[in-house]
Amino acid sequence: MPDEKDISRRRFLQYTGLVTGAAAALGLSTVSMAAEQGGSAHSGHAAATVNPLNRARMFFTNELDFSTLSEAAERIFPKDELGPGAKELAVPYFIDNQLAGAYGYNAREYIAGPHFKGAPTQGYQTPLVRRDLFKQGILALNNAAQERFKKDFPQLSGAEQDQILMDCEAGKLPTQGFTSDYFFPLLKNAVLAGAYADPLYNGNNNMDGWRMKEYPGAQMAYTYLMTSETFEKVPPVSLSSME
Repeated sequence: MPDEKDISRRRFLQYTGLVTGAAAALGLSTVSMAAEQGGSAHSGHAAATVNPLNRARMFFTNELDFSTLSEAAERIFPKDELGPGAKELAVPYFIDNQLAGAYGYNAREYIAGPHFKGAPTQGYQTPLVRRDLFKQGILALNNAAQERFKKDFPQLSGAEQDQILMDCEAGKLPTQGFTSDYFFPLLKNAVLAGAYADPLYNGNNNMDGWRMKEYPGAQMAYTYLMTSETFEKVPPVSLSSME
């Protein structure tokens, strides 16, 4: 998605380094995943890639909702010369699966009333659980697309989608129970988590999010490299490969 400061993809990847390996800090929950395993050079254990046949929607039942989520995620994290975008990284499936679990239900958070407008430092501040907030936020994107362009959000051009997403970020889209500028950071953070989380959680397909950042993943040890006289590029390893 375009930015007034024109941040490059490479710099964006650098800025989002703290997200790598930190999906748990967002409260995202583990979902049981099956994985294919293949050999990993030097590592002593296998590197895993989630089998696409084992990846399925668990929350979104409406095709338009899921397609809208997919297109919005791709505009936030687009494919370019540095690597795949959100759709190829299976980010929409990651978000869908998380919304179906404890993250979507705010299972570990107190969200009962009374409710007041909170400060940004006070965390989650809406009576809606995340799964409902995401559904309403996606509905707001589609409503804006129909109102402005007489099309569904996935049918819009990239520039038209960006316009709606920027208005969402600015709090200009009508919503109920929350403001659109409250929804957008949740969506953006979920996209980044899906791009960089361990493939065990059904995102970061083929660990390509890690490969773009040259992040080694869940290495058991580096002792096999301690005596090396040369710089070693370590292939990433997923938690799903642990034995």
